[in-house]
Amino acid sequence: MGIVAGLDSSSAFTRIVVCDTDTGAVLRQGYAPHPVDPKAGEVDPQAWLLSLGEAATGGLLEGVQAIGVSAQQHGLIPLDGQGNLVRAALTGNDKRAQVAAADLVDGLGSREAWAQAVGCVPQAAQAVSKLRWLARHEPEAAQRTAGVMQAHDWLVWQLLGRPARRTTDRGAASGTGYWSAATGFYRPDLVELALGHQVALPEVLGPSDAAGTTPEGLLISAGTGETMAAAFGLGVGVGDAVVSLGASGSVMAVHHEALADPSGMITSFADATGMHLPVVHTSNAVRALRGTAEMLGVEDLAALSELALTSTPGASGLVLLPYLEGERTPRLPHAAGTLAGLRRESMKPEHLARAAFEGMLCSLADALDVLRTRGVEVRRVFLLGAAAELPAVQAAAPALFGTQVVVPQPAEYAALGAARQAAWALGVSQGALAAHTPPPWQGAAAQVFEPGDDLPVGQAVRQQYIATRDEIHPGAFGQGS
Repeated sequence: MGIVAGLDSSSAFTRIVVCDTDTGAVLRQGYAPHPVDPKAGEVDPQAWLLSLGEAATGGLLEGVQAIGVSAQQHGLIPLDGQGNLVRAALTGNDKRAQVAAADLVDGLGSREAWAQAVGCVPQAAQAVSKLRWLARHEPEAAQRTAGVMQAHDWLVWQLLGRPARRTTDRGAASGTGYWSAATGFYRPDLVELALGHQVALPEVLGPSDAAGTTPEGLLISAGTGETMAAAFGLGVGVGDAVVSLGASGSVMAVHHEALADPSGMITSFADATGMHLPVVHTSNAVRALRGTAEMLGVEDLAALSELALTSTPGASGLVLLPYLEGERTPRLPHAAGTLAGLRRESMKPEHLARAAFEGMLCSLADALDVLRTRGVEVRRVFLLGAAAELPAVQAAAPALFGTQVVVPQPAEYAALGAARQAAWALGVSQGALAAHTPPPWQGAAAQVFEPGDDLPVGQAVRQQYIATRDEIHPGAFGQGS
């Protein structure tokens, strides 16, 4: 068929991979940082274009027939009636919008009403909350806003030369807070509730649809958000969950339907293939490891891992509830961490190190159980993030999660997912692929770890954690965990 490109515009950089359409083999790569602070809550979108142009230098895109775009989620780009920027884009988890998110919950009546309407309860990061913040704090800019886009929508629109038709995809739309993954429709009334008036919203394309073709004949696929692109690049399917280990954590899984969750623990995203990606977030993951390393005077996480492995499963009875920054799952925003089970024999550095790893993983297992109790099948877990390479994580995770654990080799999975989507749209346009059958690219190269004989011990450690959690925070998960 030829070659395609996948472009990932994250909060900090642009990465481009050029791939063979049939196999997904990476032929060329490009990279450029964004000329802005990646932690900035407001960004001139032109910075993304400058980074894109720099990443694509040196003939990187020569011979490319189609491009897919992945971009950071939770961005809001307000446009006036002529398609010009009203103000800088609002990006990331902008904590200024926390009060706005709470206002929206009250405005619709309850968390349950939001969960039923669009599959999620408003959070500060979502576009709907940013719209409410704009209306409350910059009313003149809000009044001028006639259309809204997200980062990937805007980049696709720019690549196509700013046509009259503006598009998005299911994945990105499902993160806005005003599009329902369950129904496949926008809720314009929620936009009006947030902003005070209606605005033009991008057309939601199907997974294999093309957004358009450039004047030079380059096909541009629908594009999607980074989360959905990474899942597509990894090649996950039904029965797979993805656990991401950052400072905070997240658990997502491929599922056949959208899940409405009035507790707000599950955010019901759509994926890039026509399926769904329910996601559960935790406030604490690797930050618990770093805090423990600092407490013990250990130089880095590799040394902490080595120390932990000199202890034994169960950490001599020590249990760490890693709620250092409060917690989202369970919903304990004002909680602190707890170290339980202290006895003279357990008060050793190696046991605390082990308890930190087990506490982090058990907290993520709690998040996995939120999905499992809602009928989500989990046969294997993909473990992402630098901490996934730590031997202590790899040794404990399979038994604590109760399933096979896959640690993929580091790669640009969001860019690969965008490229795979481009190959799909190109194949459909040429009649070589079906609209419901993505190109069968080879999955990620990975290490695989099985629970094996350690499963009973791991489940005993998990029960010890649950007993401690329920004693300190009774009813945190209701009756379900």
